Amino acid sequence: MKLLEDRIRRDGKVAPGNVLRVDSFINHQMDILFMEKLAEEIRRRFTDKPVDKILTIEASGIAIATLVAQKFGVPLVSAKKSKSSNLPDNIYTCSVKSYTHGNVNSVLVTQDYLKAGENVLIIDDFLAHGEALKGLINLVEQAGGTVVGAGIVVEKAYQRGADALRASGLQVESLARVASMDAETGTVEFIPDGT
Repeated sequence: MKLLEDRIRRDGKVAPGNVLRVDSFINHQMDILFMEKLAEEIRRRFTDKPVDKILTIEASGIAIATLVAQKFGVPLVSAKKSKSSNLPDNIYTCSVKSYTHGNVNSVLVTQDYLKAGENVLIIDDFLAHGEALKGLINLVEQAGGTVVGAGIVVEKAYQRGADALRASGLQVESLARVASMDAETGTVEFIPDGT
């Protein structure tokens, strides 16, 4: 999506450690009007899929997932990264390694919010190694639901996290697919749409 690629080139920052910062417009400070355009594009790419729920993982994916859920007119479920005292005991859970934070989280969803037979679209802001996406798929499968696809804002394609998922037949739609980044020059190269 050229609109997003242009915005990343203009306002994104490449930081040491293979980090692409889009926090000035996607996930810390949010340009909601811009993000609404991203949500509309995700909606367009999955227009032929039956979607009963949107699923994301806390925290930075919630904003885009909320807008996508609004476009589909369905509920949004946000998987938690820790169990709090106000959650019931009936939960689906799995372990997910965080590339960004370098730790492992027990990700969970209350069983009341994912049901057998539901068609679930997973939404996230970033996809690197694909661990969060695999964990969310696991939660939907535990519930007996069907993952109809995954909508991603930025995919670090060179880290190949989506390769096996696409090869398995899952529709993974990334609005911007990063081919390479250079922290010294601040440059970001993208894989063209359709490749």
